[in-house]
Amino acid sequence: MTETGYFPATQGATEAPAPRRRLLDQDWPKLLRAGAILAVGQVFIALSGMPVTFDRRLLIDPILSLGYLSLLWLPLVVSYWVGREQVLEGMTAYAKGGRDVLAGAMTALLGNAGLALLVVGITHFDIRDPLVNWSPQLLGILEFEESVWLGALIWPAIGAGTGALGGGLHWASSRISRTTVIVLLSVFGAAVLESVITDLTQGFHIEAVSEWLYGPKRGLTYPAAIVVAVAVVGVMTGLAAYRASPARDERAARGEGAATSGGSDTTRPAWRRMPTRRLVNLVLTVAAIVVLPLFLGRLTNELLANVGLFILLALGLNIIVGLAGILDLGYVAFFAVGGYSVAVLTSPGSPRFDPEIPWFGALFVAMLLAGLAGLFIGAPVIRMRGDYLAIVTLGFGEIIRVLLLSDWLSGTFNGAQGITNIPGVEVFGLATVRGFEPRSVLYLVLVFCAIAVYVSWRLENSRIGRAWMAIREDESVAEAMGVDTVSAKLMAFVTGAVLGSFSGAILSAKVGSVFPHSFAIIVSIVILVVVIFGGMGNIPGVIAGAVVLIGILGGPNQPGLLQEFAEYKILIYGALLVWMMIQRSEGLIPSVRRARELHIDEMNQDAWLRAQAAADDAHNGGGNRGGGRP
Repeated sequence: MTETGYFPATQGATEAPAPRRRLLDQDWPKLLRAGAILAVGQVFIALSGMPVTFDRRLLIDPILSLGYLSLLWLPLVVSYWVGREQVLEGMTAYAKGGRDVLAGAMTALLGNAGLALLVVGITHFDIRDPLVNWSPQLLGILEFEESVWLGALIWPAIGAGTGALGGGLHWASSRISRTTVIVLLSVFGAAVLESVITDLTQGFHIEAVSEWLYGPKRGLTYPAAIVVAVAVVGVMTGLAAYRASPARDERAARGEGAATSGGSDTTRPAWRRMPTRRLVNLVLTVAAIVVLPLFLGRLTNELLANVGLFILLALGLNIIVGLAGILDLGYVAFFAVGGYSVAVLTSPGSPRFDPEIPWFGALFVAMLLAGLAGLFIGAPVIRMRGDYLAIVTLGFGEIIRVLLLSDWLSGTFNGAQGITNIPGVEVFGLATVRGFEPRSVLYLVLVFCAIAVYVSWRLENSRIGRAWMAIREDESVAEAMGVDTVSAKLMAFVTGAVLGSFSGAILSAKVGSVFPHSFAIIVSIVILVVVIFGGMGNIPGVIAGAVVLIGILGGPNQPGLLQEFAEYKILIYGALLVWMMIQRSEGLIPSVRRARELHIDEMNQDAWLRAQAAADDAHNGGGNRGGGRP
């Protein structure tokens, strides 16, 4: 498949120029459908109140706020989607051109016409009662604080321009399109990371940089936005030149040879079998992670500590879902076991008994209890598959929460009042980690994240890891090949439960209290979204998913960088999950093996089409390489 498939099409010896289509040779039904869907989406975003809520956050001072961006991004995405075409082996691949620009412009124009009709309709008809989110502030945003008719005229024009840009990304070369998208994302990222960058400049005593970058209302200034864009273009140009240099190819060839010769020695430790470049990157990454918190402020360290807790949870769920393929919707139960175990064993306010043992001793007990909980939940459902397994695990997660709230166990867990007065973490008598010291909490979280990453990495490349992946691909075949599926599944539950208990244990010491409402089912859903969004079965993908989603949007009860998203985060989580399932089911940073599993049908189809094309070429004497087959 040449554009949307998983593998590119094989190139012939010579290729004829791709034919072009006329400007008005459009798929009109597709354009009308896309325009209507876009109009509904734009009206929904407007009436949901997002533009008013997000308008408080400036991105580029003073011309672009997050509220206006909420009405600009969807036309760009839909207009780009309209220009995508699936070209299989043997089909004619048409050249991109003005037709795609026109298609994108017309689609976005139709979509933003919905906003124009909304502005005019609301002004002339009193429908405030059903549209509860309609407000004078929203009308002011849609009419640009000028007049209704100005807004009704400008929004379609903005849509046409945005759509032309989205369609033009197909016309431009892949390098220009990629650079444009990265520049836009980089400017957005620089604006969103205002608090982090400001903390860093204060930590390094270069406050003048943040003062120049950001205006008085926290948005990027004009010059700063231009400098960020130019810097990204320069970096990408330099990287492209480096990749194309002959010297780089020679160094890569030498490095590959060294890596190959070194990797064959399986008697050496795993870190010594790692290629030099990867080892250097790993060392630099670890050094940056250790040093940067020293220069960050309290708010940023607190945010990163929350992200680290979700990374721990996501790594544990990744073993169950990503490696073993067991859809567990009750993973929050292991989170609760870790939190309440440490709370009962360390807090002097524990209702039934208060041994007040050190935190690390309580952590060991929490690990044992979490492992037993994994066996308890996994044993009854080990023979189930698919939807049945998901529903039963969902039920177990709710059972744990209800038991914590019940009067029957209130003498042990104190019911809805929870357990308070949980002490901090004594680190070998040298320091105490407390919740009001976010930097120390962050370092504690980083240590356990490193342990979880190492354990996940070694298990993934071990015998049990290969058994998990075999079960994920096809459990019946794995069992027929001699894999003990029962013990492998139980091992996945136990390992994931232990990693999840780490996060609960740290949370209880960080916050100083635990309550049943902290372990609601929505936590399991959010963790599952993080794993799916980042890339199931891939450790870097899971970490990236937690950083992006939890860092920007925040967790169920934790704020993110964009606190304006607080009331819409669940909606955004759901929309991202739907989009990922449809467009990129393998995740943001997928593992190669998982991506191949998900695209096996496309791979088989491509192989069949290549065989058909080769047979036709042989039948026609090799004369059909350049164009498409009739």
